[in-house]
Amino acid sequence: MNILVTGGAGYIASHTLIELLAAGHQPIVADNFSNSDSAVVGRVEKVAGVNIPCYEIDVTDYDALDGLMAEGNIDGIIHFAGYKAVGESVEKPLMYYRNNLGATLTVLECMKNHGVKKIIFSSSATVYGEHNQVPFVENMPTSCTNPYGWTKLMSEQIIQDAVASDPELSAVILRYFNPVGAHSSGMIGENPKGIPNNLMPYIQQVAIGARDKLTVFGDDYETIDGTGVRDYIHVSDLAKGHVAALDYSAEHRGYEVFNLGTGRGTSVLELVKTFASVNGVDVTCSIGPRRAGDIAECYADVSKANSILGWKAALGVEDMCRDAWRWEQNKSTM
Repeated sequence: MNILVTGGAGYIASHTLIELLAAGHQPIVADNFSNSDSAVVGRVEKVAGVNIPCYEIDVTDYDALDGLMAEGNIDGIIHFAGYKAVGESVEKPLMYYRNNLGATLTVLECMKNHGVKKIIFSSSATVYGEHNQVPFVENMPTSCTNPYGWTKLMSEQIIQDAVASDPELSAVILRYFNPVGAHSSGMIGENPKGIPNNLMPYIQQVAIGARDKLTVFGDDYETIDGTGVRDYIHVSDLAKGHVAALDYSAEHRGYEVFNLGTGRGTSVLELVKTFASVNGVDVTCSIGPRRAGDIAECYADVSKANSILGWKAALGVEDMCRDAWRWEQNKSTM
């Protein structure tokens, strides 16, 4: 299938390009590169040995996206494009609502114009809020604590309503847990601009000497070692989940939600110690106060994705740490 990948140069999206190509699909990238690098697409082409059509457009621009979709035979869309920093969303909520919801609406409108009936949406486990008990299951109540999360949950609702109005539509919502790691080639990986918002790239920067230390937010939770527990999933496993969702959407109509995680929790200190051990490096840590809005544990029930999509995470925390470090060492030469 010809698959339009919005935000296709991003961290998760770029790994998904590789898995789409490996499965015999042809991805087409649409990205304005506001928070990514166009060179990433070229590196994916080197890894895969295949050319990828790439268009520099803003997915919120109706005319630009509609014009792109009019050019080719698009069979489906994987919609990644959107702002993604929780802290920034609190500081600039209107910017987040305008951009993220606007992108979703524009994608759905252009799909309707051109008879495209398949969409895979990049959502987040943040929609489970603060009050559900782990493991999180897809039918649990949803709520959010920040504008970024609300843009994900609102987009889910917009897509669900679009499906209700068109029985031919197939929409798969993928709720990610904590993607980490990098492609095994060392050619692509997470490369945040400025101070990392996520744990693994911060660990990487401390290990390579770019930052003095990692501050762990709280060690007094009721967990294995007092630090927060999360469901870390290798980004390549996550990317394969998108291909499984696309295969499902080719055979099914309607609206479905799937968790993508490992189903296992790993504490912050366990991840830090594993990274140091696997890679033979030091990661200096200090303990700070809890961070507002953080919960003690967050991990997935992945039985639905296992049974219906036939997908299961295959890579462990050691693989995540090893691949992340390889990428960190290589990226300055890219």
